[in-house]
Amino acid sequence: MAGLGLGLLAACGGPGSDPVRNQFFDEAGSIADNGDFGNSTMNNTQIMNGERAYVFDLGKRFAQEVPTMVNFAFNSAQLDSGARDTLREQANWIRQFPEVRFRVYGHTDLVGSDSYNKRLGMARAQAVVAYLASQGISRSRLEAVVSYGESQPLIVTEGRERRNRRTVTEVSGFVKGHPNVLDGKYAEVIYREYIRSAAQATTLSGTGDAGGGDS
Repeated sequence: MAGLGLGLLAACGGPGSDPVRNQFFDEAGSIADNGDFGNSTMNNTQIMNGERAYVFDLGKRFAQEVPTMVNFAFNSAQLDSGARDTLREQANWIRQFPEVRFRVYGHTDLVGSDSYNKRLGMARAQAVVAYLASQGISRSRLEAVVSYGESQPLIVTEGRERRNRRTVTEVSGFVKGHPNVLDGKYAEVIYREYIRSAAQATTLSGTGDAGGGDS
């Protein structure tokens, strides 16, 4: 009987051949952990403390107050003057919120191969990140550059379409370790008064009639 038992164990193979059997050899829980074991807990924590909701609210505010998209010439990742103007507006807004991280998504139109357009979308996202960094935004707050290539067109057409050749900047989360974040002051971040740097004080000095007409 003892020999038969040893033979059956040998037929099963050594540790590593059977995931279920490995639970007797590996540390507890390892069979269930596929690399995202803590994601559910993290998600629940963010919902309970309001972080996820505040990220959503701040993202809406960002999209309402500044243009989030820039466009590119065909087969190019170069920023034109209009794109640079838009990115300066983004940078001005981002500087008001040092607690917040951002992600830049790159896109292309449907002309060309998938693999080429994936690289081009990434190059466009990287160009935006580099320009925002040149405006004083820490790269550590630009969480990632992501390329969707041609997979998410605004306008479905096989031809050239400038509106599809774009990047989109979005709020992605809060900076871990920032004092306001550690204290859970998400609401204070969201509802902080934002003063546009471009706003000019009025130069009107009086309301008297100068006596003249249209000039």
